[in-house]
Amino acid sequence: MHFYLKERLEEVRKRVLYEQYAARKIPTWERIILTWMVLLPFWLVVSGNSRPANVAIGAATTLIISSLMRDMLTLDVRSKGNILQKGLYFMLVWAPQLAVIMMFRILESSVRVARNVMFMDINPGIVKIKTDLNSDTGITVLANSITLTPGTLTLDVRRKLGETYLYVHWIDVETLNREKAGEEIKGDIEEWLKKIFW
Repeated sequence: MHFYLKERLEEVRKRVLYEQYAARKIPTWERIILTWMVLLPFWLVVSGNSRPANVAIGAATTLIISSLMRDMLTLDVRSKGNILQKGLYFMLVWAPQLAVIMMFRILESSVRVARNVMFMDINPGIVKIKTDLNSDTGITVLANSITLTPGTLTLDVRRKLGETYLYVHWIDVETLNREKAGEEIKGDIEEWLKKIFW
């Protein structure tokens, strides 16, 4: 295929992706409220003080921060339902699911790493795995979740021709097949993130 045609196809693909992205974006006021709904509980947990004055100060402070930083957390959130549905679904379904998934992933990985260290059965290597996530926030959360689990460390993220690849240092490389390695490293985390991020 001629270079010009490849270049034109790439431009069309980027335009289509951008239009799909723009259609999925939630309104600014919803992004502010969703960010505020995440930051306020974080404020209350970190401060450890539930007096009304502290809650009022925390609500005002996190609202100001949410209005300034709304795009950092919620720009890539999928647009489904109204703000109340999104907030409740996030607090009651998505957050507990992620907590349970990560808890079991960390426990399982800790046992594997401990076994590998005790028996000196270590086969380290860097594995290139593909992710189906397209949003920056989703990829960041996935990369950090992989790094959080013992035995894996996300080293780099590369985008090439519309596909995103993660380079992960794996303490015990079990397979060189990219799909199987991706399933082993990502587990259920990527499928869970697809529910929230595009």
